[in-house]
Amino acid sequence: MSEITPPLLDTPAIEALIPHRFPFLLVDRVLEIERLKRIRAIKAITYNEPWFLGHFPGHPVMPGVLVVEALAQAGAILVCHSMTPEERAGSVTYFMGIDSARFRKPVTPGCMLELRCEVVKAKGMIFKQRGEAWVEGELVAEADFMAMLARKSA
Repeated sequence: MSEITPPLLDTPAIEALIPHRFPFLLVDRVLEIERLKRIRAIKAITYNEPWFLGHFPGHPVMPGVLVVEALAQAGAILVCHSMTPEERAGSVTYFMGIDSARFRKPVTPGCMLELRCEVVKAKGMIFKQRGEAWVEGELVAEADFMAMLARKSA
């Protein structure tokens, strides 16, 4: 019998780090995190996701852009978790660019989407990351992206 390990970060802990909320919070839990290096997180894909109403009726597929968004959210969690509460207070993470996005297999209801991101380069508050999305040991999507941590505007 295998022992079930609780997540390193659950939804309330994730919501303390990034501003995303239902229905746009696309990370359910964090399994591993190494300060400013890498993260492994999970998004459980269910039939009741709002995008399945129109993408596509009778053949539900998670939009690729949302898979990339889930990777970016995991990357933002990695960066924010690496900072003190004082360092990240009043800040939000913004996309700056997405490169080399590739979609290899559709993500459908019932999938457990594993999100893996690593920091490739960090300079000041700008972070270049590499993300991969996996389902049952198969690479389903990947992308390189840049993001910056900036002060929220009033």
